[in-house]
Amino acid sequence: MPDTPNDAGRAVAENTTANRITEAVCVDTARVYDSCADKDCIPDLIVSFTETDQAIIDAASTVRCRSCEVTNVFSEIEKVPFSSGYYSVDATFYFRVGLDAYSTATAQPQTVYGLGVYSKKAILYGAEGSVKVFSSEYSPSIDTQNTMVTTNPRAKIQVATPICLDARLVTAEPNGGNTPEVNVNALPSSVKALYNGEFAVRATPPYVTVTIGLFSIIQIERDVQILIPAYDFCMPSKECTNDTEDPCDAFRRINFPVAEFFPPEQSAVSDSQNSIPPFSGRCCGCGRV
Repeated sequence: MPDTPNDAGRAVAENTTANRITEAVCVDTARVYDSCADKDCIPDLIVSFTETDQAIIDAASTVRCRSCEVTNVFSEIEKVPFSSGYYSVDATFYFRVGLDAYSTATAQPQTVYGLGVYSKKAILYGAEGSVKVFSSEYSPSIDTQNTMVTTNPRAKIQVATPICLDARLVTAEPNGGNTPEVNVNALPSSVKALYNGEFAVRATPPYVTVTIGLFSIIQIERDVQILIPAYDFCMPSKECTNDTEDPCDAFRRINFPVAEFFPPEQSAVSDSQNSIPPFSGRCCGCGRV
């Protein structure tokens, strides 16, 4: 077994017959210095509506969650005092929640879209040091060199499609009034643009609350120069073609969906679920369940 990473790299090169390392190449790229993964269950998140949709909610007797998506994530990164190299990442998630509002149990529902806002914090390592970077590239619009940038760490947030676990129409303030409402006057313009009309300022019930399951990864990265092994230049191996594939030929290559016609038994589903490895990502410390 190789004792060092260099030994491992040489072993890979010796075992590769078609592609051999020809040189070491220095590349300028973004390196991830630290990251964490979270599985958050967000209960009783208040949903805000425009004035038109709020009137529909006021006349509703019950609601059902139709869809949920993250439309924007705004983040800020700041140094943690007295902790060299560590940074605080504050991320704010904006959810667009689709709901079916029922005036009566037998009436046809009306679909409305509301806004939910959720914030979380993560402490991650991003290393010390920053320099100014000037580039010889020009901006054609103003015929000057591109604006100077720094190598301060950047925060990047990745999110999977959220899961709407529950939706309720409540007549009392959630959590005894401890759940803050969305400050509709401080919303970013890019968020407001997704909705038709001005948001209603809620002071009295009814309220719509949703419970959302959210999977996210927060990471800190910097621009660095890294030495990597190079095999060769990348020459495309595929020839250009303008042939249009016969859709029936493509369909014939699809396997018959046996599982759709013969669903697995409960025991098989249980065995499959038990074989899933446990969550092993590093937790941000923000409500993992």
